[in-house]
Amino acid sequence: MKVRVLVVDDSLTVRMNLTEALEGAGFDVVACATVADARAAFAASVFDLVLLDVLLPDGDGVELMQAIRASDTCGEAPVMLLSTEAEVHDRIRGLSHGADEYVGKPYDITYVISRARELLRRKSGAAPSGDRARILIIDDSVTFREALKQSLEDAGYHVIAAASGEDGLRVAVDVRPNAIIVDGVLPGMDGRSVIRHVRLDTALRRTPCMLLTGSEDARGEVHALDAGADAFILKEEDISVVLARLAAVLRSAYEGGDTAGSSSLGPKKILAIDDSKTYLQEVAEVLRGEGFDVVLAMSGEDALELLAVEPVDCILLDLLMPGIGGKETCRRIKAAPHIRDTPLIMLTAVDDRETMLEGLEAGADDYISKSSDFHVLKARVAAQIRRRQFEDENRRVREQLLRAEMEAAEARAARELAATRAELLDELRRKNEELEAFSYSVSHDLRAPLRAIDGFSRAAIEEYGAALEETGRGYLERVREGAQRMNRLIEDLLALSRVTRAELRRTDIDLGALARRTLDRLRQAEPARNVEVTIAEGLAVEGDAGLLGIVLDNLVGNAWKFTSKQPQAQITVGREGEIFFVRDNGAGFDPAYAQKLFQVFQRLHSVSEFEGTGIGLATVHRIVDRHGGRIWAEGQPDRGATFYFTIGTKGDR
Repeated sequence: MKVRVLVVDDSLTVRMNLTEALEGAGFDVVACATVADARAAFAASVFDLVLLDVLLPDGDGVELMQAIRASDTCGEAPVMLLSTEAEVHDRIRGLSHGADEYVGKPYDITYVISRARELLRRKSGAAPSGDRARILIIDDSVTFREALKQSLEDAGYHVIAAASGEDGLRVAVDVRPNAIIVDGVLPGMDGRSVIRHVRLDTALRRTPCMLLTGSEDARGEVHALDAGADAFILKEEDISVVLARLAAVLRSAYEGGDTAGSSSLGPKKILAIDDSKTYLQEVAEVLRGEGFDVVLAMSGEDALELLAVEPVDCILLDLLMPGIGGKETCRRIKAAPHIRDTPLIMLTAVDDRETMLEGLEAGADDYISKSSDFHVLKARVAAQIRRRQFEDENRRVREQLLRAEMEAAEARAARELAATRAELLDELRRKNEELEAFSYSVSHDLRAPLRAIDGFSRAAIEEYGAALEETGRGYLERVREGAQRMNRLIEDLLALSRVTRAELRRTDIDLGALARRTLDRLRQAEPARNVEVTIAEGLAVEGDAGLLGIVLDNLVGNAWKFTSKQPQAQITVGREGEIFFVRDNGAGFDPAYAQKLFQVFQRLHSVSEFEGTGIGLATVHRIVDRHGGRIWAEGQPDRGATFYFTIGTKGDR
């Protein structure tokens, strides 16, 4: 499908020139003379590219561009503004309002076509010529060129033809062919020179090149290969041989080359800065003749303002100018990060060594006298642009290598970190198991002597208590109370250890039934207590019945304990969506210490107020965590507390 281009210009000559050139380049063109016609065109059709004059008889081109940007059909299309070479501020206005390119009139049609292809390539990431391999034929013989083109098209290739080496290079930059077939003998630039230029260009250098010749000189192949050709073919060869050789070089072509990058042979923009309008016009005419687009500025201030919105490929700067002058302009350009790498050539009418050194010390990349031949100027500009291309390519290569090295280092570090973490986790698991085993063993071994202390102290009180004075009897009772408290602490520690070590067995259970069982036991122990209890329906969950029973024992037991001083005690066990809760109106706690509640041995109330070991909630936290859930608490002093918890599904833990 052809690329559609909208051309808007009130000059019939310009419209005809652009339409003919664009259609000749393979584009589908719609040309309009007014803003009204243009609005009707982009309202009715989709366009891939817009070429737009700034000054139109019924409106402003920049305002029309903004309307195009806002449209559904052309909003993403690149826009190239065309206008007579006017004030720098007009150019800045167009670019700052969204133009992708601004070309001054008189324009070079080759530049316009090349730049149009470049904008489209940048937008799409590839040349718009379909999926077929693109083959460029460069040959001055119309008969041979057309015959070869027909044969290649019959073989399924997309073929573009050029009659000279110069035209062939321009076409190569535009279409980025997959392979080039070039005649060895051409008017002007010969085939070997064409291949050398291709090999010097960062965007084309990996394009396979085949050199054709009518000579059977044995040295011809050597010269062709020395020039950088991938294959050497005699014109007398059968077409099947040509097709076979072409297929071979395409198979071996470098994949992932820089064919989408910028070419040193492609469309380039030159900024010329000089207070002499006459000299500027002379320079512009010479460089436009070489296919460059030339932007003119008559002061350093204008140039800096323009460079803030429009990048260029090379800068020509007069050394002696009114205002900030050439040296200061150069320093400011080289100090700006976004333009400092742009090649800058200093120009001056003063031809002496000291002046040259001043220009170079200011940061110029090259220096040339205005008295020099314009051929020298053209060569210097081409050399600086080519140097910049190589520097950019080398920078990309270095960045790719550095990125690859960093990725490799990160991968190594990630592997080493994962291995270290695995070792640490394994070591931590072993230490935890050893500690838990030790804790279990110690706790178990402490129970026997504590039982003995408790039993003998009780026996002493029962048998000899009457004979003891009150102080002695009090001592024995305190010994027994301490032994009993230590025994409860050991029992809780053993329960915490069992929670960690026990295998998780999930079944369908009713948390409400577990809560009622706990409350029945508490009421039997304290039948005189009057507690209002509410247990919601629908508290079914999938979990370990034994472990979740411990959760309800602790949470409901705490609610019972901490409401003991409340005349109208209330306990609620309920559910909010996937969140379960146990709420009471008892002693509560300071919310600043909410996270400490679930740590071992953390108590927010003294033993004299409420008994406890500070292990129960830590046990609850561990059980909920093993179920893949979480637990948290909210409360206020003397206004009760609510403990919330969730139970994860089987795959959560």
